[in-house]
Amino acid sequence: MKKTVFSMCGMCTVRCPIRVEVEDGEVTWIEGNPHLLKGALCAKGSAGTALLKDTERPQQPLIRVGGRGAGRWRKASWPEALDYVAEKLKTIKTEHGPESVVLSSRGGPWQGMYKTFIHAFGSPNYTNHDCTCGRNTHHASLSINGVGRKGFVYDIANSKHLVLFGRNMFASMRVAENLQIMDMLDSGGRMTYVDVRQSMTGLKASRFFQVRPGTDYALALGFINEIIKRGIYNKAFVERYVSGFGELCQFIEPYTTAWAAKECGVKEKSIIQFIDEVAEDMPKVIFHPGWNLSRYKDSFYASRALHILNVLMGNIEQKGALIIPKGAGDCGAKGIRNLDCPKPDIKRADGVGWKYKHFDKGPGLSHLFFDAMKTGEPYPVKAWIAMRHDPFTAMPDPQAQKEAYDNCDLLVAIDTHYSEFAWYADVILPESTYLERDNPICLQKGPKPRLAVRRQVVEPVFDTKAGWEIFKQLADRLDIGEHFPYTTINDLYAWQLEGTGHTIEDFAEKGFIPLTDKPVMYDPEKLDGQFKTPSGKIEIISEKLTKAGFESLKPYVSPDKPAKGQFRLVYGRSAVHTHGHTINNPLLHELMPENSLWINTKVAARMNVNEGDLVDVIASNGVTETGQAHVTDFIHPECVYTVHGFGRQVPLQTKAYHAGFSDQKLMIGLLDNWDQVGGAINLCEVFVTVRRSSRNPKRRVEL
Repeated sequence: MKKTVFSMCGMCTVRCPIRVEVEDGEVTWIEGNPHLLKGALCAKGSAGTALLKDTERPQQPLIRVGGRGAGRWRKASWPEALDYVAEKLKTIKTEHGPESVVLSSRGGPWQGMYKTFIHAFGSPNYTNHDCTCGRNTHHASLSINGVGRKGFVYDIANSKHLVLFGRNMFASMRVAENLQIMDMLDSGGRMTYVDVRQSMTGLKASRFFQVRPGTDYALALGFINEIIKRGIYNKAFVERYVSGFGELCQFIEPYTTAWAAKECGVKEKSIIQFIDEVAEDMPKVIFHPGWNLSRYKDSFYASRALHILNVLMGNIEQKGALIIPKGAGDCGAKGIRNLDCPKPDIKRADGVGWKYKHFDKGPGLSHLFFDAMKTGEPYPVKAWIAMRHDPFTAMPDPQAQKEAYDNCDLLVAIDTHYSEFAWYADVILPESTYLERDNPICLQKGPKPRLAVRRQVVEPVFDTKAGWEIFKQLADRLDIGEHFPYTTINDLYAWQLEGTGHTIEDFAEKGFIPLTDKPVMYDPEKLDGQFKTPSGKIEIISEKLTKAGFESLKPYVSPDKPAKGQFRLVYGRSAVHTHGHTINNPLLHELMPENSLWINTKVAARMNVNEGDLVDVIASNGVTETGQAHVTDFIHPECVYTVHGFGRQVPLQTKAYHAGFSDQKLMIGLLDNWDQVGGAINLCEVFVTVRRSSRNPKRRVEL
């Protein structure tokens, strides 16, 4: 029997819409949803079939019987494992209070379920991975525009110029976005790429600035200086919607293009030519404010500068530029219901909202929980539930993390695979893979908003469960089941869609329900009320930052240069893998079995390192990781680069086990090296020593 199922990919957090063909209970084909992606799908999405028969993933609930991380487990039934977790949580709640439990996730459209669970339990402590991803960008946008980093979507297909600072689009593989870029370039549009190394995105770019590591902010300041000096900005937009422009003009005076060129190591002529292009292309110019800007000490201010450049373009709610995402109400439609429970009125253990009042409470900052674990202040943290979140891979210095987590009485991992955190946990509750599970309906905002859903394609191969079922059954055991008003997934769908006029069957034809046929746009001359800052204006001088004692326009400080024999360690992504999630996937392992260390050609020659040689990468405390060298002209000589997510140490994952090396294990001390204004960890503020490894085979010599 053959059938077609429209669903949503789960190989990364982009969650592309997909069409899946099934025959006799076996997946025979996966492609991008032809109604939205014209069939396009990346390598990761195409490799989803390999998950189903992967015997190197958790196949049933597991309870630890040996020491943490020793890999000694006993198999458990679902009732036993859920009872075990519930009883532990009840004991912790009685002895330390419900607030002593933290739940973390990968964020995304279903985090309302996770928040509902932890808030109903009585804890305010929901968090996610964003301190190692987009928190700087989020807080930068809030400080200027009054909306977070998802407060705008980018009409790339209709733009004339896309400017990317380290935003390696063709490695991040947001397929719909990549298709837009290709359409834009095919239509004669331009793309400018800024990075310390050349990348797949840079190869597609019209202009590439290879900058000295840590100088992104300097280049953005140089752009602002030249644009203001030459009057290449939307004066009417600035006058009507922007406050603090006079202060910006005064602040920017020293940061000339000549200064920026020298600081960044690029040619001033190239900067001038770039500004000429911007003048031709505005307002259809998009300065992408960054995504994973958990990098340098001033990445928050670099993102603010990129937001300011968009403001100068006057490009908000313009075709080919920045568009405010629309929801159901903007289309005259009734929205869906989502699980929700008010957050308890208790101080967060990470200090967000009371100690750090300028941060968005939202998911807080996960790295700031470690102090509470170690000191018991403001109260003890005694349990951590990780829902598809691997702190040991996502955050630096996993050994230091383990020392903090050892103060917890319970560590629970809910995941589809053996993450590093799961291997250290007390209980593993295995979630079904995305092809084996349903997920709640979600609203996807944009100029043409739609309802979307992930549908189960095949039955689970092993004894695993969907997240909606795991949380429901845990909630029932903890006497908070009334916050999860369903028994089956169809009950949940009916509850979500009540009053909308839609049923779950309406998704079968295309996999989504469009809420409008035409893009919904606001009048760009009537944007008053769209900026949720204290003043209601776009704030170049942020009232919130000023009140917290921080500068809105921070003077530039040149980054530290590495000492002789050392390099700044930078990291990035591959189009083949999703951080540490897919390293053990058999199909993707064939394409990229391990990572390598990029080293500048001239530097490598001085070190007697050749392409493919093994090199030792040594942290400040002597921790050493070994990997293959990739010798190239296309990386700045002050840094070395690697793809994040490798060097895993879970023995049951035979393909990933010790394949390549781990960058986060070299990031000694970075848990405490974080941006006090933006909130993110400064992951690229570590220096390592590199040497040719003694493990290289020696040439035989005839005696």
